[in-house]
Amino acid sequence: MTFSIHSLLLASTMLMPAVAAAQTASPAPTSPSATPPAGVAPDAAAEPQAAEEQVEVSTPGGALEGDIVVVGRNIPNAVRATPAVVNILSSADIARTGEGDIAGALSRVTGLSVVGNGFVYVRGLGDRYSSSLLNGSPLPSPEPLRRVVPLDIFPTSVVASSLVQKSYSVNYPGEFGGGVINLTTKAVPDETFLQIGGSLAADTVTTSELGYTYRGGDYDWTGFDDGTRRVPGAVLAAGAAGRSVQTADVVGLNNAQTTVLQRNRHLPANFSYEASFGSSTDLGSVRLGVIAAAGLSNTWRTRSSRQQLTDDPSGGLLSDFQTVLTDHRAVVNGLLGVGLEFDEHKIRLTNLYIHDTLKQGRLSSGQTANIGTLPNGIDPFKVQNTNWFERELRDTQLVGEFKFGDVSLDARGAYARTKRNSPYERAFTYQYNEGLGRYTNTLTGLQSASVAFSALQEELWSGQVNATWNVPFDRPLALSAGYAYTDTTRTSSRYTFRYQTRSNSALSDAVSLLRPDYLLSDFIIQNQGIYLQNTSSDSGTAAYDASLRVHGAYVQAEGEIADGLRATAGVRYESGDERVVPVGAAAGTRIQNNYWLPALTVTWNFASDMQLRVHGSKTIARPQFRELAPQLYQDFESDRLFSGNPFLKDSQLYNAEARYEWYFARDQRVSVSGFYKRIDDPIEAVAFFPGGASILQTGFANAPRAKLYGGEFELQKYVPLDTIGVDALSTYRIVAIANYTYTQSSITAGSEAIASPLSGNQLVLTPANVLLRNGGALTGQSDHLVNLQLGLEDKERLSQLTFLFSYASDRVTNRGPVAGGGGVRLPDLIERPGVRLDIVARQGVSAFGGQFEIKAEARNLTGTGYREFQTFADRQVFTNRYRLGRIFSLGASVTF
Repeated sequence: MTFSIHSLLLASTMLMPAVAAAQTASPAPTSPSATPPAGVAPDAAAEPQAAEEQVEVSTPGGALEGDIVVVGRNIPNAVRATPAVVNILSSADIARTGEGDIAGALSRVTGLSVVGNGFVYVRGLGDRYSSSLLNGSPLPSPEPLRRVVPLDIFPTSVVASSLVQKSYSVNYPGEFGGGVINLTTKAVPDETFLQIGGSLAADTVTTSELGYTYRGGDYDWTGFDDGTRRVPGAVLAAGAAGRSVQTADVVGLNNAQTTVLQRNRHLPANFSYEASFGSSTDLGSVRLGVIAAAGLSNTWRTRSSRQQLTDDPSGGLLSDFQTVLTDHRAVVNGLLGVGLEFDEHKIRLTNLYIHDTLKQGRLSSGQTANIGTLPNGIDPFKVQNTNWFERELRDTQLVGEFKFGDVSLDARGAYARTKRNSPYERAFTYQYNEGLGRYTNTLTGLQSASVAFSALQEELWSGQVNATWNVPFDRPLALSAGYAYTDTTRTSSRYTFRYQTRSNSALSDAVSLLRPDYLLSDFIIQNQGIYLQNTSSDSGTAAYDASLRVHGAYVQAEGEIADGLRATAGVRYESGDERVVPVGAAAGTRIQNNYWLPALTVTWNFASDMQLRVHGSKTIARPQFRELAPQLYQDFESDRLFSGNPFLKDSQLYNAEARYEWYFARDQRVSVSGFYKRIDDPIEAVAFFPGGASILQTGFANAPRAKLYGGEFELQKYVPLDTIGVDALSTYRIVAIANYTYTQSSITAGSEAIASPLSGNQLVLTPANVLLRNGGALTGQSDHLVNLQLGLEDKERLSQLTFLFSYASDRVTNRGPVAGGGGVRLPDLIERPGVRLDIVARQGVSAFGGQFEIKAEARNLTGTGYREFQTFADRQVFTNRYRLGRIFSLGASVTF
């Protein structure tokens, strides 16, 4: 149900001109039947309440619908009013952080960290243990390695609010190990508005510095290919059939536009544009509204990365390369919403489109253990890569919310499709020829040229219906029930080829000296009889089909069981059928399970401004498609190969939490909580060297058990400055928002037999302590997460200056590789996120009949870089280490 949560920011509508136009400020409602909790005087409960921001949240089901209000001596906070443990980011909260995408804004929430490309970890549990919803409906993923959608593809300009719920309630899907993140898009406005804005940004490591790029197509700056990268049918047919591409079909294959890596000594600045419009009108008793938004952004990032690899227990290097790579990211987004309101009913149709493309150029120079640096100090190898990763999300949702007296009904249906297309992943390896004094590529041995074509499409149909009866009883009581259905299907393929001569002999010296596009010119291909040798994985692993069908039904009761004591209890029954079938292979994976998933939350309002919550539940986590599929996939972010384990099984989680909350003043609070989770059969990433090869590959295995526990602290405090005697600051206040999360986790791995990921499609049982370190932390878990927002803001107009500090301690990204025939396990791979300091300033100005907002940002002022490493007795081996720049941006928008 969609409900308005009054977040009690006294002047937040004044701080957000665009939101003020799109969402109407209104006084907090009062209910004639509402009674104060024990110990609260009637006159305190009825004190006048000021205008507040309406935060629109669209979520499946829920017991007490409408404007949620807890009556107390202080005007309470929305987080207090909800029956579960939640964090809510309103438009004003998101705007204060200045983040451009929702993943960045969520990184400021207690217990949340963002890992990799926009994947949110909740309390140290990886993204696979949580779920993401859009307006209460699930989303498919465009990522080959995951089933969850990366949240960095969602611009904050299309998001009205973000709700993070950490304690399970049965109206949500059962895959809720860490929590659920529910994004709500902007709703139909009450007033007509038009907003236009843009920004420019400079990165001290990238902007106007040296980078590597390639021509591509004419429209690459938009993120759309103009047909340059169209893949010939003969190539796709050969890839699917597992056969080579003959010379006649290699001739004419796109070459120079996707092959020639070029220096750009002055990379451009980052920029973004956005526009939105909303209006509504009354047609008799029906209110009709529409909202539309669109945006385009271009960002550049260059990294000079040290990449080392070892299979030696003493830390001796297997390879050591310095790689310079430049990412050009273009994001196009659009939102169109239409809404109807009549009587107490609402119908909303939302269409969302996001197109996110990464164009990447890479140049590496380095050595291997068997061919070290040459006597004259020259690196023996140079490797060039050009890539194009194109992701797309289309989502259409229809939501109806109806109220008939004491009975409320909401129904929602959605169709979403994601695509990922990565044609012409090109790689060239040149080796230094001391005799010629030049680098050569003979297309034999360690000298090579290859190309890969990968594509993924995922579709998700979902529907759900929820009903709530507010029982006419002496005490507040709501009974609710619902049913939900999701059907997800995925097709994924990755075909890899290596260029070879007809006789598989080396090219002549004269030809091998040619640069990549000349080396693969039509003339050379025909003259040398070059063909594409299919190097895709064994038959059946280059492509797979997958599906997941889930039926879920729940019943829930929420009510006051005694004065000041409220409980929410429910149970969900969920039936899942998951399949992953490699194309062309006889065997596949099918996991069918049924679960009863109970949840209970009890809230004790033992004082007028304090309450205590306790919670217990059971949830699950299913293996992701990628974790089950045997297809080999190369992740260019980590430079590692990934392959699935078809013998994985579901994880089951048992959750407990206790939370103390003190709401000591209007919209101000302190909370302290402790949590504990026991996980049966958690899925962990395990690294290894396949078949003695010198490349690092990651597979997945079920650890026998794991536990995770910790605590959280939150503080939100405002200090008005109208008493210090400075007139210029009389309308200002200091804002202090701080949170800290402490987490510990450990894996139990003894002699229990588990399915090894090192054996491909063959079931081989291995003692757990061979692959996993007993007592080791779960991957992605940081012991310490700290966030601090300290700011100065005007309560009567838009004027803000905010300092944002964040810290995350070291976390495991991958279990240590298993090396050597004796199964020696090397140290875990550790990531060091470190400390970051950002500053955001926003100023509103009224002029020319519009509300202008000027925003200045300074990001990563600490200059914190990226480090991923292994620690040995006397040295560190860096699997990835590079600098990250300080980013300075200036933007402006106007709202009419």
